[in-house]
Amino acid sequence: MPSAPETTTVFVEGDTLYEAMRTDIAGAAAQVRLECYIVADDEVGGPILTALADTALSGKRVQVRIDAVGSWRLIPPDRIRSMKDAGAGWHWSRPWSWRQPWQFHVRNHRKLLIIDDAVAYLGGFNLDRRNSQRAVGVARWRDTHVRLTGPRVAEAITLFDEYPRAPRGPVPTARSPLALLSNRSRRCRHRLRCAFNEAFDQARERLWLTTPYFAPDRRSQRALCGAARRGVDVRLLVPGKSDVPLAQWAARAAYAHMLEAGVRIWEYQPRVLHAKTALVDRDWATVGTANFDYRSFFLNDEINLLGHAPALNATLAEHFVQDLNESREVLTEAWMQRPWYGPVLELIGWWARRWL
Repeated sequence: MPSAPETTTVFVEGDTLYEAMRTDIAGAAAQVRLECYIVADDEVGGPILTALADTALSGKRVQVRIDAVGSWRLIPPDRIRSMKDAGAGWHWSRPWSWRQPWQFHVRNHRKLLIIDDAVAYLGGFNLDRRNSQRAVGVARWRDTHVRLTGPRVAEAITLFDEYPRAPRGPVPTARSPLALLSNRSRRCRHRLRCAFNEAFDQARERLWLTTPYFAPDRRSQRALCGAARRGVDVRLLVPGKSDVPLAQWAARAAYAHMLEAGVRIWEYQPRVLHAKTALVDRDWATVGTANFDYRSFFLNDEINLLGHAPALNATLAEHFVQDLNESREVLTEAWMQRPWYGPVLELIGWWARRWL
């Protein structure tokens, strides 16, 4: 595959994304790397696994790394055996170990596909039918992914090949150019949290955050509330329909504090929201695998694209506004009049927030 110019393409529809992935896999000249949290041998994951097997059979190198918990029992042993027979390298990420049983709750939540040294994909989409309109119709999940060409692909290759070793290099600042960042190193174990909060602390105009699971630590809460109190337009978009009710209870436990500080909150109504993006002013943006919660910031392996990117910021802002048009704003007066059992459920979710 010839060298490509630097581009960043945003996907919000699964069927379009998966077709592009299959096309790029089929066009691989030498190597394909895939890392994913959930892969199912269904209408979406099955064709991609077949494309990878065909690529391996044609003599190209194929490396597959799948989380052992996220994809548990979703891929039949016969499919895995056929992949290996075709020549694909298969690795279960973070399986159970009697030597380190306490590490089992730390998951590889990254979603990364790299074709040769030319193309990389990352974002919130897993490889299963829930994101496909063809498979599930209008109830498909709402998510965001990006396709990259140019120098960011070399960064993706390094992060894939060095896993699970700690990445090197400084944490990007709010003024740093667009880059890929994982969340573990010896210097700052919570690199994504550090980068998010540094950018949020410098917001002057707007801070728009989309996350499916909102259970922030105190430092991250202060960054959001502090921005709102100094006059920044802080908007939080979370699911109205969640696949993890306990996580939704934990998110709602933080609403009162957020609303009091001036943060505006919307709950997305049509379907499950799974996108993970943030915009600061009109030049900083991030999209990736990290949720705005304890698990992503302190436990899981994650990867985000973030930095100074006015064009990406503008594209994501368009989608954010479209999503708000399909969302219901949480207003303080109405929220304070919610049913009596609401605070009880929220307290349960808040107690469990570190382990969701």
